[in-house]
Amino acid sequence: MSLDRYLTQVVPVRQKLYRFAFRLLGNEEDAQDITQDVLMKVWGMQDKMTELQNMEAWCMRITRNLALDKLKSKKYRIADELDRAGELPEVSQQNPHMMMEQQDVMKKVHRAINSLPEKHRTILQLRDIDGHSYQEIADILEIDMNEVKVNLHRARKTVREKLQNQQVYGL
Repeated sequence: MSLDRYLTQVVPVRQKLYRFAFRLLGNEEDAQDITQDVLMKVWGMQDKMTELQNMEAWCMRITRNLALDKLKSKKYRIADELDRAGELPEVSQQNPHMMMEQQDVMKKVHRAINSLPEKHRTILQLRDIDGHSYQEIADILEIDMNEVKVNLHRARKTVREKLQNQQVYGL
């Protein structure tokens, strides 16, 4: 692979790789490390890239595998920084009550998403936050596309039910 191909196909997805790693790890520094490791690993595997049809999916798969390896290591603990990831930026023109209400809603959404099983959380992020297609998600996670659809449906349904229960019953 040439430097031009690397710069045009791999470097532009760096932010997506970071967001994905951050979502899996919940720690900004570890996500940066994983993203850097992925970029180095991809550069080191130049000979494999000519065979690939979807470079982004391949990079996401490497990110996922490295992040899961990090999670499996015994000395790793998820940080509380994930809770701060959903905070909305402050806007001085906005009503303070509206801002608090929006932050409260975002915290509830993040809590509902964080309570999902890992597979559901990952698929929900890849589809609804990062905007990947079902086929790309299937390639990244190395699962069947029907399994992606079923898990995404279940994840959305669970989040919707949790938010409805909080709204109606205060649970």
